Amino acid sequence: METSAVLYAFGLTLFAGLATGIGSALAFFARTTNTRFLSVALGFSAGVMLYVSFIEIFFKAKEALVESMGEAPGTWATVAAFFGGILLIAVIDQLVPGYENPHELHTIEEMDHGLENLPKNEAHDFGKLKRMGLFTALAIGIHNFPEGLATFTAALTEPSLGVAIAVAIAIHNIPEGIAVSVPIYYATGSRKQAFKLSFLSGLAEPVGALVGYLILMPFFTPTIFGVLFAGVAGIMVFISLDELLPAAREYGEHHMAIYGLIAGMMVMALSLLLFL
Repeated sequence: METSAVLYAFGLTLFAGLATGIGSALAFFARTTNTRFLSVALGFSAGVMLYVSFIEIFFKAKEALVESMGEAPGTWATVAAFFGGILLIAVIDQLVPGYENPHELHTIEEMDHGLENLPKNEAHDFGKLKRMGLFTALAIGIHNFPEGLATFTAALTEPSLGVAIAVAIAIHNIPEGIAVSVPIYYATGSRKQAFKLSFLSGLAEPVGALVGYLILMPFFTPTIFGVLFAGVAGIMVFISLDELLPAAREYGEHHMAIYGLIAGMMVMALSLLLFL
């Protein structure tokens, strides 16, 4: 495998992961949350992920597995790997409780007005707030690990697909950056510290890509590719349905989220058609 292709895939993954820093920067500089923009953007990201997962990634995985295993076994393996990816990210999600879960919604306004919204036993317990922020950063890191592997795998096998997935993952990392910044800022009073930890939490994505590359690339057969790609499709479908669409609706009007979703599907469809 060419070094340039690996570096390209790794660069896209790094870009997607460090988008948590954009969310943190918004919390750092902005005074209010642009909920309409985030609602459309998150819906758009979900549209890209859902379309590319069902239309492109799942069937590429199936082609590889059918070719290496035969029609029936390959199809069964594709479906099993798809739901295996969903199960993996669902288990990770369940292991992260309550406020620390990056799928919980947070806004920039919490930086100034959110202390009163926390439980009284937490509002002035700055040690607990700092732990909350650190656990949130860790939780986002754990979530970003398989996302990094997904972006890297897609970019390595089909560069144009990797760009679309990297952009979608980057958009969905913006609210996660806010989720890390809020409790860290409360605990330390330092926006700089909040930004730094939020930014660093995104490094889990390139780390996931690196681990995947070192472990899997020596054994990268069509079967491994098919299983991994089907699992990636499952991961992205779960993220879209469990995180992006609910967050998009919470941030803004229901219709704005759906318009973003449809726009994401259309842009993804057009980009795939242009590469035929």
